[in-house]
Amino acid sequence: MDSPETAPARAESMSSIARLDELIIGCYACPRLVAWREEVAEVKRASFADQTYWGRPVPGFGPADASLMIVGLAPAAHGANRTGRMFTGDRSGDFLFEAMYRVGLASQPHAWAIDDGLTLIGTRISSPVRCAPPENKPTPQERRNCSPYLARELELMGSTLRSIVVLGAFGWQALFTVLAEGGWTVPRPRPKFGHGVEVRVEHHDGRALTVLGSFHVSQHNTFTGRLTPGMLEQVLQRAKEIADGPDSPGTDTPDLR
Repeated sequence: MDSPETAPARAESMSSIARLDELIIGCYACPRLVAWREEVAEVKRASFADQTYWGRPVPGFGPADASLMIVGLAPAAHGANRTGRMFTGDRSGDFLFEAMYRVGLASQPHAWAIDDGLTLIGTRISSPVRCAPPENKPTPQERRNCSPYLARELELMGSTLRSIVVLGAFGWQALFTVLAEGGWTVPRPRPKFGHGVEVRVEHHDGRALTVLGSFHVSQHNTFTGRLTPGMLEQVLQRAKEIADGPDSPGTDTPDLR
């Protein structure tokens, strides 16, 4: 019988996003990450001492048939590792969701809890690593362990997915590795990360994606002004235009956002 430690090897057999999310939540493949996420959930931050932490891997968030995806890095120790939902409950998430709301990709500008009523519009948020890593630095092996989840998520979203916004250089590198291993034609040498960079890739089955880079919504970037709200909104708006473009699936519907 398969154990929770072998969960990534079963990702390819998941027949739906819902089943994949369940598999991710029960994963114990990386001992260091398991120990850290559970320690954080037990010790807690003083300001959240009265709250019950999620303390498990964090699945993607948003509709399974989204035409746009946002790829981050990994759950924050006291953000998604606490709330159980990507970018929910920390300042990085506040910055991201405010921009998404202004562009028309989120139903509200703030996200504080998994039951706060927030919904994403034609957009799914994911990450290459699903557990909060110490110092926000997963090891190369931990990245490899987790990569089957993002790979299967992309496959299950199929031809509805048209654009991906990657937040930060780590996510950029991880995503292009997943794409290259998943049958997508990735330019050589691989495109360098940069804010506003766009790269179009095609799959051998005829699908096409545009990958766009954005500086990460980390507090370091947003507090120093390296990433401003306007800069992020510009990339999100461009990704939305591509996702809703004339060659996107189902263009006979009024609004695919």
